[in-house]
Amino acid sequence: MRYEIPDLAPGEHLEHEIEIEKSRFITWTAFVPDPASFEALLTRAREVHPNASHHCTAYIAGAPGEQNAIGFSDDGEPGGAAGRPMYQALEGSGMGQVGCVVIRYFGGTKLGTGGLVRAYTQAVVKALERLPRRAFIERRPLTVRVDFAGEAIAREWFATQDARVEGADYAGDGVTLDVAWPRERDADLSELTSRLKGRLTRLDAST
Repeated sequence: MRYEIPDLAPGEHLEHEIEIEKSRFITWTAFVPDPASFEALLTRAREVHPNASHHCTAYIAGAPGEQNAIGFSDDGEPGGAAGRPMYQALEGSGMGQVGCVVIRYFGGTKLGTGGLVRAYTQAVVKALERLPRRAFIERRPLTVRVDFAGEAIAREWFATQDARVEGADYAGDGVTLDVAWPRERDADLSELTSRLKGRLTRLDAST
């Protein structure tokens, strides 16, 4: 599966702020590959903004459409007025592995439930518009063994297949390559086997 994720380093976040009726809404958006990463983001937001009125949250710690590693919280705002619309904004973006905290400083004017829904939705949507993105490809491990003369050919061919060689073991009379293969495609190595004149052994399960 291929989808977009935030182009941010682990532990990094993008900050964006809007003001509505004198209330400040500061959105922290981050790369969230797992729930623990999101909890770390929320902890930092609370440490940096300890006096904020609310720290409302939403995250999708997986692929778009993920149903398990997700979460959202109103953090004291009226039920359904913050976390859920934030989550829906994330879901509507089509992104995965993404999370955000919207930090609100109350400005003295009550917005009402409808106004809060619009404000928190806008806070996330505007932040996502500024968020750098990159393509993410789900991968599975593939291990092959070739002779020394075939290593360069194998590496070049894997690159054309959008597969990453992540390790090489030169023990014995050949090279064992650990490859991250795109999960969305079957690992058909017949072309590479032909190029290597049969001098290729697949060591992982063929499923």
